[in-house]
Amino acid sequence: MTLRKVLIANRGEIACRIAATVHEMGMRAIAVCSEADRGALHTRVADEVHVIGPAEARASYLNSDALLAAARASGADAVHPGYGFLAENAEFAAAAEQAGLVFVGPAPEQIRAMGDKRAARELAKQAGVPIVPGAEGTDAKTLARAAETIGYPVIVKAALGGGGKGMRVVTDSASLAEAVESAQRVAAAAFGDGSIYLERRLEHARHVEVQVVGDGRGEVVAVLERECSLQRRHQKVIEECPSPVVDAALRQRMTAAAVALCRAVRYRGAGTVEFLLDASGAFYFLEMNTRLQVEHPVTELVTGIDLVRAQLDVAAGRAASLPAAPIEPRGVAIEARVYAEDAANGFLPQSGRLARLSWPSGPFVRVDRGVEEGDEVGVHYDPMLAKIVAFGSDRAAALRRLTAALDDTLAHGVVTNLPFLRALVRAPEVQAARFDTEWIEREFLGGFAAAIQAPVPELALAAAAVAELLGSAEESGTRAAAAPRGSDPFVALGRWRPAGLD
Repeated sequence: MTLRKVLIANRGEIACRIAATVHEMGMRAIAVCSEADRGALHTRVADEVHVIGPAEARASYLNSDALLAAARASGADAVHPGYGFLAENAEFAAAAEQAGLVFVGPAPEQIRAMGDKRAARELAKQAGVPIVPGAEGTDAKTLARAAETIGYPVIVKAALGGGGKGMRVVTDSASLAEAVESAQRVAAAAFGDGSIYLERRLEHARHVEVQVVGDGRGEVVAVLERECSLQRRHQKVIEECPSPVVDAALRQRMTAAAVALCRAVRYRGAGTVEFLLDASGAFYFLEMNTRLQVEHPVTELVTGIDLVRAQLDVAAGRAASLPAAPIEPRGVAIEARVYAEDAANGFLPQSGRLARLSWPSGPFVRVDRGVEEGDEVGVHYDPMLAKIVAFGSDRAAALRRLTAALDDTLAHGVVTNLPFLRALVRAPEVQAARFDTEWIEREFLGGFAAAIQAPVPELALAAAAVAELLGSAEESGTRAAAAPRGSDPFVALGRWRPAGLD
């Protein structure tokens, strides 16, 4: 099958990322946008743009009828959903195929099978993949009996969706009923289905995921693993490939389990099988994401495999383009997610115009961005601005380059999480890879908040502000006098911002 035009049913940095490979493959990229996104970067890098609705996501990027109408109007052959929005919506995938479009992703039945976490757990069990002990039920009494058998603490989870919505940790029987009711309410509101289930809570576990690509005929290749344990409220902050705690033997077992699960459903396209890894080296199936992951660039840098190209090749029926297995890591890549959010104020999302913006550069640094200087950051969508990724021959080299890249990033006009990221990559535990999925909230955030709120001498405040305003901190040595290289002077300024800058 020959594809000529690909409609990208998404926005922001992932739409820009997909457009880059579409163009490299000699095809035309069709962008869609809401009224709020007119003129956004993802529309500027595309060959054609179709406005699909007002600012609200539900009326635009979640409106399958509007997206399919744009595909028809543009003459698109295929639709790539990216991640988020409708990327894991089986009904949208089916509607696209019924409209004669190639859906760049799994078959609808595969999305359904893996989208219901209870069904996915059963499939994993049948495929011989270890699963966390758990139970299903429709009422608190049934789940309470199951929890006693499983053993506390347990996690109450929504059967559908992700992102930690509806998730509650329960440490004893007295609080289970309230947690079940709360999780059902949140799940129903977020996913239209209040179904839930229980899992044993693994203490001090790491989150390790395996990237897979399947041809839809039963052949599946595992493209290494990623370490995704640095999280805040179940949202990934920094990811890396390969995992610093996975050796060759463990990698072989984890990738074999992921491949077995995907072969069981004859998986098509790119996907990610997520595991929890305990301190003993035992791993357990968590869930499967039937889409491209936010953190896919780290895998691409370490393997040299363009995962978006692999998706498009498989969608077009070019199964021979699957990478040859086994795949070995070549170096280390680490990614940090840059958000428009105020880490000093509860990570509240921010908006405004990016009056000054400069991304890092270098032969071993990649920036997947969705904004440029002068762009507006609105209030309607996810506040991610970009992903900064650094590559090195080993983990220490990759961390040094990522630290330097974060230091070299300049963003004024909108408050970002850059101070938080700069502090995080310098933490001794991160440097030594001694962390788990709860380490940031358990041990790091308290010290970070205290550092931000610490009083600073007035002379240091003035020196830092002048250095930043003049843009000549390195030449004058002012920053060296006021703060160590790589620190953000505006961290020290607390809530004060010079007019017109931040």
